[in-house]
Amino acid sequence: MQSSSDLFPVALMSAELRGDLTEDVYRLKPGNSPDPSVELVLTRLGRFGHEGARGVPVILVHGSFSNRRFWYSPKGLGLGPHLARIGFDVWIAEMRGHGLSPRNQQYRRNRVADYARYDLPVIAAFVREQNGQVPHWIGHSLGGTTLAAALGGQYLGEGDVASAALFGSQISRIYWPLKVPPVAWSSRLLLKRFGVLSGSRLKRGPEDEPIGVALESLRWHGLFGRFGDAERDWWAGLSDVQVPVLAVAAAGDQQDPVWACRKLVEQVPTEHRHFLQLAKDEGFSDDFGHIEMLVSKAAEREVWPLVVYWLEHQRLPAATSTAEAMAL
Repeated sequence: MQSSSDLFPVALMSAELRGDLTEDVYRLKPGNSPDPSVELVLTRLGRFGHEGARGVPVILVHGSFSNRRFWYSPKGLGLGPHLARIGFDVWIAEMRGHGLSPRNQQYRRNRVADYARYDLPVIAAFVREQNGQVPHWIGHSLGGTTLAAALGGQYLGEGDVASAALFGSQISRIYWPLKVPPVAWSSRLLLKRFGVLSGSRLKRGPEDEPIGVALESLRWHGLFGRFGDAERDWWAGLSDVQVPVLAVAAAGDQQDPVWACRKLVEQVPTEHRHFLQLAKDEGFSDDFGHIEMLVSKAAEREVWPLVVYWLEHQRLPAATSTAEAMAL
C-alpha cells in the first residue's frame, strides 16, 4: 500500500463524510522509538466542500483515560468540530493504546517520556508535511502535561509549535505520603503487579492507562523526584521555551488546582506565558470543573470563543474580565 507520507509509513484508514464535516483517519508507523511496534492514529477534521483549503493547523491532545471522543463526539459535537467548522485544520491525536491507536508490544511500559520524546515530534512532522504550516497545540490534563514535557525537553521547538494551550495541566500538587520512602517503595511494588490502570473500574474514563505512566508519576512526586527523565530536566527546560504558552485553570477543578496550573506556566519566560482562571470571581458563569472547562454548554459559550481568539492572536482579548487573562 502506498504511504500517505514521505517521512515514514502512513496509511489512510478511512475517509468519511460526517454530516458537514470530512473525517480522514491516518495510522502512522514511524519506527522511531525503542519499541518499533508503536502506531499512532490521527483524525483530521475538515469542512465538506472545502477539502482543498488548508486552514491553520491545530493539534488536540487528550488526557489520561481518554481518547479522541473528548474533542469530537460521534454526533459531530465538541471543540474539534467547532474549530473545523470555522476554518481551522483540526488534527486529533490518540496516544499509544488509546482509541484507534493499537497497543504496542511494550504497552505496559509506556510513559509520558515516550509520548513527549518520540510521539509528539512525529505527529508535528506529519501535520507540517500535510499542511505546510507550523501547528498550534491544545492539550487537556495529561495531554497538556505531555506538551509541557516536550517543550521543556526541547523535543518540540519553534518549528513544531506555533503556540501551546494547556488546560487543567500541572505537576506540582503534593502527595505527602509519597515523600516517605517506604510508602513510595510499597506503592511501586503494588503497581508493578498490574499491567494497566482501568479507567472504567476507577470511574475515570473510557480508556485504560499503562502502568508505566503511573510509575513515572510516582517518581515525579517522590522525595527527590523531578519533572523530567534520566537525561533531561523538563521543569528547568521550560525556562527556555520561546513560543506562546497559555495555561487555563478551572476554579472547581479538584484534580488539578488553580495554583498548580499557574506554577507550571510560571516556568515559561514572562514574555511568552499567559494564564486564565475559569471562575465566577473572574466573570464566568460558573467555577468550571476539570472536564467541564472544555466539554459543557457553558464552555461552548464562554471558553471556546477564547480558544479561537488565542489561536488567532496568541494572546487573550483585553476585554476578558479576569485581570490574569493577559500575560503574567
